[in-house]
Amino acid sequence: MGTRASRDLGDSATVVTSQKIRAGRDDDYKRWQEKTNQVVRGFDGFQGTELYPPVSGEENEWVVVFRFAGVEQLTAWLNSGARRQLLDEGRPLFDGTPTQEVLTGGTPAQDVVTAVISHDVLPGRERDFMRWEDKILKTQEGFPGFMGSEMFKPVEGIQDRWVVAFRFDTREHLDGWLDSEAREKLLEEGRGYFRSYDVRKIGSAFGGWFRFGEGADEGIPPNWKQAMSVVLALYPTVMILNLTVGDWFNSLGMPGYLSLFISNVLSVSVLTWLLMPLVNRALAFWLLPNRARSFRTHVAGAAVVAVCYLVIITIFGLTTG
Repeated sequence: MGTRASRDLGDSATVVTSQKIRAGRDDDYKRWQEKTNQVVRGFDGFQGTELYPPVSGEENEWVVVFRFAGVEQLTAWLNSGARRQLLDEGRPLFDGTPTQEVLTGGTPAQDVVTAVISHDVLPGRERDFMRWEDKILKTQEGFPGFMGSEMFKPVEGIQDRWVVAFRFDTREHLDGWLDSEAREKLLEEGRGYFRSYDVRKIGSAFGGWFRFGEGADEGIPPNWKQAMSVVLALYPTVMILNLTVGDWFNSLGMPGYLSLFISNVLSVSVLTWLLMPLVNRALAFWLLPNRARSFRTHVAGAAVVAVCYLVIITIFGLTTG
């Protein structure tokens, strides 16, 4: 069960920027974002950046997260001439004005899916809004996969909105909450406390298996590539475990529920610390959004994975047939 807290300005600071990109300009945007990442690295207090491509089936909205050691350093970046110049250069790529939410304090959660919701709270209704958010938290706690919530008050001089970030263990569970009747009823109840709100989703279902080194800021692969890569490593792992320790467990007369649990522990361990790092390195040209910049690369990488599927299936078919 997670906790909620308002953070002091002395803690770390994060800005979440969302931007819709014009059709056909994705590659140009990636190059522009790469240039932005190079510039921001030179600012005091910069800790890292993450790029999240659009989710399949949703609008072409890219999310970028910048993390700084403190709010003063973040403010210096947001108000800098270098950033204004970069925004001017990127304006032809943008479809509309970018939005941003500033979060001060807290430790970024890994390997979960996060929704960041900003509210334009009506003057004088702040206490009502906070009581309403407490009611939302109590309701969220009853939904599958809920992992915690944090409230971030407005930051004087750089953000007037109230921001709430909540985490779920999977995108399916997050969407289950966002689309629920319970949330709809709560939104109707809270409309008297704020003018408008925006929702931003951040995260990846397989985030922990797709780390490309300390300080890597080239983004996380789309979910379909993650799924293909995980299957590529998972299938042979499960087959080999079934043919080795699985048979051994059966000879010992171990109950099926226990042998399955141990096998799952072994397979996840092998994937996390052995196979997925190898897959990440071998397929980095295809997995990393900042490297896979052409349709040909997307197709070539998918074809390589598909061929690997066929080879592995053939090998196990011949050896176990």
